[in-house]
Amino acid sequence: MAADDRPALPGPPVHPIRRTIRYWLARTVSFIVVRAYVRPRLVGRARLPYGPAVLCFNHMSWSDPFILMATLPLRPRLYFFGPKEEDMAVGGRNRVMSWTGTSIPYKPGKNDLLDATRRVSAVFKAGGILAIAGEGRIHARESELLALNDGAAYFALRAGVPIVPLAISGTSWLRFGRRVTIRIGEPIVPSGRPTREAVETLTAQTWTALHGMVAGAAELDRPGPVGRRMTELFNDWPEGSRAATLAATARSTNIGKDASLGSDEASHVAVARSMTTSEGVPSRPVAD
Repeated sequence: MAADDRPALPGPPVHPIRRTIRYWLARTVSFIVVRAYVRPRLVGRARLPYGPAVLCFNHMSWSDPFILMATLPLRPRLYFFGPKEEDMAVGGRNRVMSWTGTSIPYKPGKNDLLDATRRVSAVFKAGGILAIAGEGRIHARESELLALNDGAAYFALRAGVPIVPLAISGTSWLRFGRRVTIRIGEPIVPSGRPTREAVETLTAQTWTALHGMVAGAAELDRPGPVGRRMTELFNDWPEGSRAATLAATARSTNIGKDASLGSDEASHVAVARSMTTSEGVPSRPVAD
């Protein structure tokens, strides 16, 4: 493949040296700012692959990607799948993410997922790792894990790279000096082609592993006014508010626990959202 035909890495088309400077600057600023407010701790670092991989993490706050940037090793280079935005030039946060070149956005309702998939392939070919908020949205409970979208499993199978469950605890409410823990699970090595059955099976395995890592987490006390404002600063609640989200996700969790559905893994397979089109491109692999 000619150099000009290779899929482009995320971010603006700048010189590789400038791209590296922007990346290191973003990671350094995240390191300083995050540690000035919370106390992050990484558990299980030795489980992280040294090469390309998909990190599938639970998602409770707008701060989760920045905490990962402040905590995960600097190498391999870290990228994020998402957010879903019509125009990344609108809004300060979107412009910063675009400038750093660490995110692979996609336009909701538009057919640009083929381009996003190509950029994911470019990330893996460059030796990078891709982090995906597997639930595709935020929720409000530390011990909760919603059904996972199939994007993480699809990308892992398509590239033949391991998928690593990554559990974040302590971000459902942000408070100054609070301990935030990032736990790395055992990598799951995929095999075979990204067929619908293989994607669903790997998604279920990932959900089971990640659910086991978050299920025992203690719920956090509501912080004071400053902590509440910091928590809700950029949170985009799908149901419109934290209270509405709590009610809605409680209903979905109860459905998943219905005895008639069998085990947790079987239940997840039944309720997980299918995201693979006839062309083999994931239809909704999202991360906020």
